[in-house]
Amino acid sequence: MRLKKLQLHGFKTFADKTEVEFADGVTAIVGPNGSGKSNIGDGILWVLGEQKASALRGTKAADVIFAGSESRPATGMAEVHLTFQNDGRSAPAQYAGFGEITITRRLFRNGDSDYAINKTPCRLLDITELFLGTGVGTRAYSIIEQGRIGLIVSAKPEDRRSILEEAAGVTKYKARRKQAERKLDATEQNLLRLSDVVGEVGKRHTLGLGDAVNVYIGAEDVAHP
Repeated sequence: MRLKKLQLHGFKTFADKTEVEFADGVTAIVGPNGSGKSNIGDGILWVLGEQKASALRGTKAADVIFAGSESRPATGMAEVHLTFQNDGRSAPAQYAGFGEITITRRLFRNGDSDYAINKTPCRLLDITELFLGTGVGTRAYSIIEQGRIGLIVSAKPEDRRSILEEAAGVTKYKARRKQAERKLDATEQNLLRLSDVVGEVGKRHTLGLGDAVNVYIGAEDVAHP
């Protein structure tokens, strides 16, 4: 998949709908300090599912919504669309037939939020799984913020392992293994609870049967002194 287009509306300083095209080759975004260059990177991270406000240079989730200015009021929603051109090689099988794949994220001031893939509502997990093993993601090697390159170069080999695993396509299999292990753990806990319930029901049934026998024997004693 190749990054093709980014659309921002109400996200940080982009009060109006803004579209950034990524043509073949190198695309550079230049401008003076405070013009919103870093907000474009934040928008990409955000639509990919970044949950930490600090990673988006904010203190709370609503900080990504345009806060207003002297000339215009604040917006009630932040919306970002990120479009990829699908080459059919790295996309999951269910999206292989789409020429483009667009992911969307919206956040409202009342706290409501939603995600979508090709305009179809989905979960954050669906977006995460869409990009597993592709190098695209909030912690993947395809997005390296300012200052991180030096950390990667000087990091210990074990600290660079996650980046190498993502590049090798191992991450998605490790994620699936963890998910399977969680399901197995949950199943084991359910079986333990079921065993406890069966044991408790068995004890009550045995106790009830014993009481009935005692009552019957007592009745026989009364009938035949």
